[in-house]
Amino acid sequence: MPPLTEPAPAKVNLTLRVTGRRPDGYHELESLVAFARVGDRLDFTPGDALALEVTGPFAASAGSVADNLVLKAARELARRAPDFQLGGFYLLKELPVAAGLGGGSADAAAALRLLARANALALDDPRIAAAASATGADVPVCVDAKPRVMRGIGEILSAPLAVPPLPAVLVNPGVPLATKDVFAAFARGGAAKATAPFDAATINGASVESALAALAGGINDLEPAAISLCPAVANALAALAATPDCRLARMSGSGATCFGLYLNEAAAAAASQGLVVAYPDWWVRATVLG
Repeated sequence: MPPLTEPAPAKVNLTLRVTGRRPDGYHELESLVAFARVGDRLDFTPGDALALEVTGPFAASAGSVADNLVLKAARELARRAPDFQLGGFYLLKELPVAAGLGGGSADAAAALRLLARANALALDDPRIAAAASATGADVPVCVDAKPRVMRGIGEILSAPLAVPPLPAVLVNPGVPLATKDVFAAFARGGAAKATAPFDAATINGASVESALAALAGGINDLEPAAISLCPAVANALAALAATPDCRLARMSGSGATCFGLYLNEAAAAAASQGLVVAYPDWWVRATVLG
């Protein structure tokens, strides 16, 4: 079998509410998720041994290969299907790490898709879902990378939503931000304060302009906590908001990546070019979310 390839698109939280805290300490969320046209890439060559090689601009910051979620996902699936063909993975790491883009989860989901293809397994096979949940909270939503609302700790997913293609610019100020630290800061800051839910139906099948207007009524509850730990998040948000024609600037996930939304791709491209010149040390990408 020739090598197989899967994209691992960045996950962007268009909205994010913290809805409660479970007895085990995990926070429950409600988040409207979309996926970008930028991300990592994962290749797979069937073979006798499970292996992973990581290259790319963010390979050095991706941590130990032994702890990579690609291998964890493959092992979780192999536990449930011991006769599966495994092999070697080659990960091109293009997304910044600890950035609020679900990069590791997207990589793990891509590994599950590759193994499903190599073994003629349907993507909706319950073993795929079980392996995804066992690998990480964000992996299930990344397996079939379509806009959805995710709830709980990521295990409750809505049906796919018809979110219009949203021109966007992603900005990461180059500072990693650990999810656990952001949630700890959120808890210290008063996690009991409830925010209004976002009605995802308002953008389901909407035009880009209507969707942008509706999304302006959303929120990311983790933004203040992230800014308290990493003031560069506030700088990124301000820089995006100051670009011409930016309709909305918000943080994704637990940060530090932020996104700006625009009415058309030309405006997003122009904003991206300006930010690259003004902030040459930042990771900046014009893209489309959907």
